[in-house]
Amino acid sequence: MSSAAPSSEPSSTTSIDPEDPAIGKLYSVLLAGEFAAFHRLIEESAMAPDVQGRINIARMVASEIAHFEKLSEQVSRRGIDPAEAVVRYSGVFDEYHRVTNPKTWYEALVKAYVADGLAADFYAEVSGALPPGPRAVVAEVMSATGSSSFAREEVCTAIEVNPALRSPLTLWGRRLLGEAITHAQWVLAAEEEVTDLLFSGAASLQGMAGFFDVVADRHSARMADLGLG
Repeated sequence: MSSAAPSSEPSSTTSIDPEDPAIGKLYSVLLAGEFAAFHRLIEESAMAPDVQGRINIARMVASEIAHFEKLSEQVSRRGIDPAEAVVRYSGVFDEYHRVTNPKTWYEALVKAYVADGLAADFYAEVSGALPPGPRAVVAEVMSATGSSSFAREEVCTAIEVNPALRSPLTLWGRRLLGEAITHAQWVLAAEEEVTDLLFSGAASLQGMAGFFDVVADRHSARMADLGLG
């Protein structure tokens, strides 16, 4: 995964009950996201030009599956069927992957690196709203692991060899951010309980705006890390 920006300092206390049903819904959304992510990575690994590339993607897949299993345990403990949770939210993730389907190996690498970092950014920005137990779970499944660092190295090397790649890959990275924000907003609009959980009820609209501003800033830093700033 990418080298995500330092996490926001989580709140030391929260009045939210660790068994709040909204936390179960949050876990369900994340579960569907992990399910879509590892299936899409498997498909996109076919673009790899060599065995090493496929091995690198396989390591990312293994990480996503481990996260999926952790979340599956959590939703099951809360009386939610994991398969039903995936079905409930799969549409929005499938649509995101449909409209961000990479056409080249380098687009696939940028997507893998960017998506990994966006997940870490999500945790960094919402962790303070969660009580300690759920905060730890989300930290484990959403924080960066380093498994996409190979993508940064490959993209940077490719741009050095062929500078003409920089412009189209920069546009691609911007599109990935725009689509990620759009689809995240769809999920939040459909699940008011999750929105209230993460963004403090009446202040949710202002909170969401600030959240997406921070994510965009961190995305810009990550793109610069790829040599695409």
